[in-house]
Amino acid sequence: MPSTPRKPVVIKERIILGIDPGTTVMGYGLLKVLNNKPEMMAMGVLKLNTYEDHYVRLQKIFNRCIGLIDEFLPDELAIEAPFFGKNVQSMLKLGRAQGTAIAAALSRDIPIFEYAPLKIKMAITGNGRASKEQVADMLRRILNIKTEAMLPQLDATDALGAALCHYLQSSRPQQDMAYSGWKDYLSKNPSKIR
Repeated sequence: MPSTPRKPVVIKERIILGIDPGTTVMGYGLLKVLNNKPEMMAMGVLKLNTYEDHYVRLQKIFNRCIGLIDEFLPDELAIEAPFFGKNVQSMLKLGRAQGTAIAAALSRDIPIFEYAPLKIKMAITGNGRASKEQVADMLRRILNIKTEAMLPQLDATDALGAALCHYLQSSRPQQDMAYSGWKDYLSKNPSKIR
């Protein structure tokens, strides 16, 4: 009796680079998703406080991001959006750090996805006001990270959280678009017009 041919097993792999931008410490985390199962590849920090010149710090951020991209070949970048504080100078510097990381990804044609800290915390813990420690602990549990592999710098887990948040957001089925009326519906769905 002839055997029935087996369907080929499709292995979908994608790598997401998460970045928590900062001018004193930049966190990064890499998530590999294989057959819809996420696992941590790497996480770490780039310490920048030893450099006085802000522009040198930006250069270090760019070079480290390019190094991570060239080493791990991520498919996407998930980056934490700056938190709006009262200090305008700090916001300007943080925005430059974020822009530098984005520029590194753009130079390698990597799609960028930005998430607010509240959205990341909500995706990981279910609580938008969760502490950084709570986020780190949930990541450790969700991704089965050994306690000794956890870093003391929470910038690394914040970056990994951005990557996992992106995975969770992008793996959900697309919800129906909202329409303001029939004209709006038809303009967004030209193939539906007969």
